[in-house]
Amino acid sequence: MSVHPCETCGLAQRIDGLPAGSVAECIRCGAPMVREPLGGVEVTAALTLAALVLYVPANIYPILAMSMYGTYTEATVWDGVVQLMSHGEYFIGIIVFLASIVVPLLKLLGLFFLVITVKWGYGRRLRGRTRIYQFIEYIGPWAMLDVFLVAILVALVKMGDIGKMIPGPGLIAFTAVVVLTILAAQSFDPKLIWNRR
Repeated sequence: MSVHPCETCGLAQRIDGLPAGSVAECIRCGAPMVREPLGGVEVTAALTLAALVLYVPANIYPILAMSMYGTYTEATVWDGVVQLMSHGEYFIGIIVFLASIVVPLLKLLGLFFLVITVKWGYGRRLRGRTRIYQFIEYIGPWAMLDVFLVAILVALVKMGDIGKMIPGPGLIAFTAVVVLTILAAQSFDPKLIWNRR
């Protein structure tokens, strides 16, 4: 049992151990206070490893194929970055490169590193590993995988009248990476870094 202040209204409350997958809510304002992740470190490891494996085909294979006025083109995420750069949109190209390729990879590698150290019970440099977790939490919103996926789906629907857009084989892997990354981040319990000391 521990005391936690509500981040919304400030009321300090005692919270007993929560069952896996549940969330404690503030008794005054109803805001979520403490979340107990679903599953253990093995679940996080499986989700992270699956996302890392699918990250490769998601970035190698075409996400979209477009047929318009007799021309046929295929595009990967990297092709989008190259096209932006070639048209002088350097700032946007760098943002797309970082947010769609670099940040998701850093997030997955950092999470996998934490899972390995927790699983094998490394008891050193706990503050450093806590900073890695905080970094993962901080860069999480900058990973535009989910936004990128929505943009692709909108393009598939809207371009139907002008030309034919066909989902490429990379889109399935890309979608799976989005879902697995979200689930992996939510399933990891940062308390495990310190509990395995």
